[in-house]
Amino acid sequence: MPISLSPTRPKVLIPEKVSPDGLALLKEDFDVDEKKGLSPEELKTIIGEYEALIIRSETKVTADLIKAAKKLKVVARAGVGVDNVDVEAATQHGVIVVNSPSGNINAAAEHTIALMMAVARNIGDADASIKAGKWDRSRLTGIEAKGRTLGIVGLGKVGLTVARIANGFGMRLIAYDPYANANLAAAASVTLKPTLADVLKEADFLTLHTPLIASTRGMIGAAELATMKPTARILNVARGGMIDEDALVAALDAGKIAGAGIDVFTSEPPKPDSSASRLIAHPKVVATPHLGASTREAQENVSIDVCEQVVTILNGGLPRSAVNAPIILQEEYRTLQPFVILVEKMGSLYTQHFLTHRSASGTATKSFRTTFDIIYEGELAGLNTTKPLFAALVKGLLTPITSSDGLNINIVNAELLAKERGILINEQRSRENVEDKPYSSFVTLRARASRSTSAVRSDLSRSNSPSAKRALQSQKQSAEDQDQVIQGFVSGNKPYISRLDRFKGEFVAKGTLLICRNFDSCGKIGFVGSQLGKAGVNIRFMNVAPLHEEENGHGSGSGTEAAGAGGEEGNEALMILGVDGAVGDEVVQSLIGSEGVLEASVINF
Repeated sequence: MPISLSPTRPKVLIPEKVSPDGLALLKEDFDVDEKKGLSPEELKTIIGEYEALIIRSETKVTADLIKAAKKLKVVARAGVGVDNVDVEAATQHGVIVVNSPSGNINAAAEHTIALMMAVARNIGDADASIKAGKWDRSRLTGIEAKGRTLGIVGLGKVGLTVARIANGFGMRLIAYDPYANANLAAAASVTLKPTLADVLKEADFLTLHTPLIASTRGMIGAAELATMKPTARILNVARGGMIDEDALVAALDAGKIAGAGIDVFTSEPPKPDSSASRLIAHPKVVATPHLGASTREAQENVSIDVCEQVVTILNGGLPRSAVNAPIILQEEYRTLQPFVILVEKMGSLYTQHFLTHRSASGTATKSFRTTFDIIYEGELAGLNTTKPLFAALVKGLLTPITSSDGLNINIVNAELLAKERGILINEQRSRENVEDKPYSSFVTLRARASRSTSAVRSDLSRSNSPSAKRALQSQKQSAEDQDQVIQGFVSGNKPYISRLDRFKGEFVAKGTLLICRNFDSCGKIGFVGSQLGKAGVNIRFMNVAPLHEEENGHGSGSGTEAAGAGGEEGNEALMILGVDGAVGDEVVQSLIGSEGVLEASVINF
């Protein structure tokens, strides 16, 4: 039977309807399973197979479900609200939760205006009346929107869009939102009020456009309704639960409120004899079954939006609308993406190179530190957020030592995981000019000198080679007095390392690298090449990185001092080889000695 050599493709589960165009985006790179009508138990049974879950409003993503989803990287909500997702549990497990905050803005705003006009002109009652053969023109007299006051609670994207449409009716616009952008409000002719009470008492129409959170649940109850005009009408196309449904029914019955246009309810679909059912049945209510985002355009927009984000995230990119991660602007996203790859590789290089490397004594020396400075220079220093770079560094540092733990380290949980493991990272920005360099930005990772040097002392006591003793003495001084430094930049979308510890040399961080520290003298390259050739290890490329100018001849213990001690050795250098195939401990050990190198480490990217 033929054997497939292609890698297993990530799997995406879709238990609710997604547009064909969105599905087409996913099917190019992933295996997509559409399984509608799953029970919570059935979903929990199979979720462990999938890297992505795309939902709408029906599927409940609970903490238990997330715990069972061992491979899950992203939950994508095709819509705005994520109250059916346990975002806290997702964050703890490193699962990115994304939504589509802009795909249905216009649809929700237009539906709000439709309900407002339906309530103002008694459309629902009039439709039922005429279909019953009646002609109740006088009873169904309505009111005009022009000149009325529209009170908006929550002046976000939907609220502002409602305001702009209502402004065309000639309405007076007021709003309450403690986080509103005053300039955007003024541009939309909206007067911001200091309290919710101010809006309630002035509004002829009140519309809600806030998320359902602890502070907004039940925000419009009996006390609030009592302060409103008896001619006022209430609209809700946001989330059920923000209005006390029993209190609203009582206010409508008592004539304290003139009407309501409601699209969302505390239970959907409403249960018989529930508060939601009584509200829907009220003659002064125009009710719709959660249609705010139900336009062809909106359904298409949100489906494509979240599917694009799933593709990006599963391919290692940055989310643009993550609920549990920083918002990243599009222009910053384009700038950050290649540096995310660079910084992750710098972290991985640090851990693999410094955690364990073979030294002249034949032992594995550990010099891994846990306090880091990461410094951004050039264009990166001017960005609003560098959180994706922080997360990339944590992922790079931890993945080589935690890959077996199945940790999903990303922008969502990086800070938490670093704290749990005692890693302190200080982000800094430098204004140093990089205009004369072949790159727009530069990144420096600096591990602070704080470790014990007992391992180095042990190596010194056991070594018999004079040159090895000098090199180890240099290492001892470096361990005690110097920071460990890795620097890098991006050119042509390739991540380049330009400095590794005390050595300066450019190489692309990819594949398998063999990094050897040696005296820069004749025969070293030939010896290493010969040993690798005997072991069947092919060399793809080789770079030599000399001592950084800050180190050369200034206390390194291996420059002119080393040469003067016997004349047989010159300055130290790094030999960086890109190799094919595995390089085992025996091969590494064969490279170390008086004829060969002082230290060696194998790096896998």
